[in-house]
Amino acid sequence: MKKIFLFALALITGSFIFDGCGTTKSKSSAATVSNTKSIALFNGQNLDGWYKFVKGRGRGIDPKNVFSVEKGLIHISGEEYGCITSNEEYSNYKLTVEFKWGPKTYAPRVDRARDGGILLHSIGADGGYSGTWMYSIECQIIEGGTGDFLVVGDGSKKFSLTSNVAPKQQGKGNVYLASGQPLTINGGRIDWFARDPEWKDVLGFRGKNDVEKPVGQWNKVECVVIGDKVSAYLNGVLVNEAYHVSPTKGKIQIQSEGAEMFVRKVEIVPLTVN
Repeated sequence: MKKIFLFALALITGSFIFDGCGTTKSKSSAATVSNTKSIALFNGQNLDGWYKFVKGRGRGIDPKNVFSVEKGLIHISGEEYGCITSNEEYSNYKLTVEFKWGPKTYAPRVDRARDGGILLHSIGADGGYSGTWMYSIECQIIEGGTGDFLVVGDGSKKFSLTSNVAPKQQGKGNVYLASGQPLTINGGRIDWFARDPEWKDVLGFRGKNDVEKPVGQWNKVECVVIGDKVSAYLNGVLVNEAYHVSPTKGKIQIQSEGAEMFVRKVEIVPLTVN
């Protein structure tokens, strides 16, 4: 009975439903998606399965240990821009990343909102975007804006997404609204649904409706990828959703972008479309 209800709700809303029984459905495909066994992409001991890329240095060159493993956690110092990148490519999955901010920040963002991100569907050359990251679709991690979607692409239709957004307010960004009008972007961002309209790029920013927990507390980001659709959950709350996402597969990157961050879990559950 529960699965029938979820299927009906998906047809009405046109959104993804991800329940504790591991069933996800969408209006466009009406396909059932079943979970397989979860895979730990971080083993708690080292960065096996990942490689480092630091801006201005290159692949595997990290003399300042921007990326390290300490006491069972991935420590991202933030001192230099770059990322860890998965060796493998992925499509159709649920990705879980648990993170918390550390106290340290670095120029040019020493006094700005703590910033990072998870880059999905990463393809092309290392450092292809701004000499730092592969072209990708970003689930943003930033104080006040965790769950924003960004297109980290070359400006072409090869890298794009569509999301339903609220009516645009002058001087404000595009904000996700499930019942809103579709907007396709080849660059820029779609803000999560309750991003504070008075957001400022200042250290320690907190919005009045933030789902992200305060600095020093653990947060859980979940990205559910089914075909060309991506849904972002923050601490169990659906905060953003996109469809007609291009590309639909690729590597995963976790950024260093001027702020100290700790990660205790990176886990992926492959989703099999029946």
